[in-house]
Amino acid sequence: MSDLRALYQEVILDHSRRPRNFGRLEGATHHAEGYNPLCGDRVEVFVQVDGDRICEVQFDGAGCAISTSSASLMTEAIKGKTVGEVRELFERVRALMTGQGANGGSLGKLTVFEGVREFPLRVKCATLAWHTITSAIAGKDEKVTTE
Repeated sequence: MSDLRALYQEVILDHSRRPRNFGRLEGATHHAEGYNPLCGDRVEVFVQVDGDRICEVQFDGAGCAISTSSASLMTEAIKGKTVGEVRELFERVRALMTGQGANGGSLGKLTVFEGVREFPLRVKCATLAWHTITSAIAGKDEKVTTE
């Protein structure tokens, strides 16, 4: 199991050091900001929705390795999905991180966050981008906080 944990840590570090879809998306149709006062993480998500489908998504901000990697992996996971699929995916990821759901076998790379549940304060770091994207696709251009 330690090999799997090491792999998960490497994925998190890779996405933290080289985040995918990082930057401000010009022409975004949806936007929201998020803040985690416990860690100081800040994230902005920019989404381009066509009909009910996520065409493009990017994020900007600064935070700990878990927060940044979660935002990076989230953007990869939700591109091309419908708004409803993104909401459902968030619920499954949150259940994985909090230990309140089945294992993350069908979550692909997002399974790397399964270990976060061992550190309850870090769950807020890992879910910040997810709460923020949920607010953005709901059309709430507001600041989300994990307080």
